[in-house]
Amino acid sequence: MRDKNNFWSRLIIIGVLAGFLTIGVTAAAAQSVPLVSKEQVYPRLGSPDLVIIDVRIGKDWSSSQKKIKGAVREDPDKIEAWAKKYTPQQDIVLYCA
Repeated sequence: MRDKNNFWSRLIIIGVLAGFLTIGVTAAAAQSVPLVSKEQVYPRLGSPDLVIIDVRIGKDWSSSQKKIKGAVREDPDKIEAWAKKYTPQQDIVLYCA
């Protein structure tokens, strides 16, 4: 449970995800996650303490020409599994542009 709480405490979501994320997580977790703009994230691109995760589903991701360089794609239905990959020291940004 502690690892899960650390993950949620480091999670940041780009504004366009607000509605999408609440589908995949509990309402309590979604309410405690801050939203950020792309302008806030841009200066931190390439920083080792920032992980950008693209959570678009299969076809939406593969057919898109718009991807953030350096972003990692993770399945939004498997948060419990991939959350363990990231450390509490990293800020996590989810997006589904």
